[in-house]
Amino acid sequence: MNPGLLLLIITITTALVFDFLNGFHDAANSIATVVSTRVLTPRKAVLLAAFCNFIAAWFLGTAVAKTIGKGMIHLEDVTQFVVIAGLAGAIVWDLLTWWWGLPTSSSHALIGGYAGAALARHALNHGAGSAFSVIIPAGWTKTLIFIVIAPMIGFILAFVFTIASYWLLQHKNPRSVDNWFRRLQLISAAAYSIGHGGNDAQKTMGIVAGALFTAGYMTPYDMAHDWGRFKWPVILAAHAAIALGTYFGGWRIVHTMGSKITKLKPIGGFCAESAGALTLFGTALAGIPVSTTHTITGAIVGVGAVHRLSAVRWGVARRIVWAWILTIPASAAVAALVFWIIRLVHPAA
Repeated sequence: MNPGLLLLIITITTALVFDFLNGFHDAANSIATVVSTRVLTPRKAVLLAAFCNFIAAWFLGTAVAKTIGKGMIHLEDVTQFVVIAGLAGAIVWDLLTWWWGLPTSSSHALIGGYAGAALARHALNHGAGSAFSVIIPAGWTKTLIFIVIAPMIGFILAFVFTIASYWLLQHKNPRSVDNWFRRLQLISAAAYSIGHGGNDAQKTMGIVAGALFTAGYMTPYDMAHDWGRFKWPVILAAHAAIALGTYFGGWRIVHTMGSKITKLKPIGGFCAESAGALTLFGTALAGIPVSTTHTITGAIVGVGAVHRLSAVRWGVARRIVWAWILTIPASAAVAALVFWIIRLVHPAA
């Protein structure tokens, strides 16, 4: 087999493994609220989330994938080895935070790893002083800004939705309200899962497209026009991988998201999921690669804060925020180390 083709297959396989782990790690984003409110059993919730993650391919386009594929790192500084090292950094961080039960962002682990590997390659080839020239500022600016803005939007929308719901339904029978929101939560959970799949699967799609480009299988014209003949194979492979990962989801993080941050009822679950879904739909259509984890965490905190600030377990929230802060530099450091090891074995990497 052609060595270049073999390397491309290894790169794409690694990307799809990351995509699977993304779904596995982020299963809590899609199902924690609907499980914690006992609207669905864990098994049924996982099936719903996995199905919606897959069908998201037909709803939210590829704007985020294009940002990741060609809007974060200059493609002339990317090789197959950079992609593999970047994915390795993201995978290691995802597995560590899964083990610790922390709902960190697989998305930010991916872009951190991708950048770390590209920086390491440029530094080894041209010196550390010019390493940051590989970065495309516009793509990073909106991504870093939305690390803060996305959870704030989720928080504000969930806070407003919860207050409005309580005000409109204040004279209704609590049991009747509970029953209604149990039904409505099925819709909000499905919508959030579509937003999750439409946002997170696209990041892997962008990485795969970048790998195909650097291997010479995509032209600059293809990259600018929906990836030519590779469009649907890339889309379906990425969505299938994230759907399978969601199906085998990570229950450690479900427990943190669904019960440790604040106690949820069906009305709160509906408001959190609706707020998260609206945020993800808007950012996906705008091509902004936000963290689905950050978004739903902000929304859950917004629901808890309606009752009283003490309803939110701020100690748990503080650990989550620290994990958010560390995600990009930690995954970048791991990816840089992996690339350095690859360079020792393969000097032409």
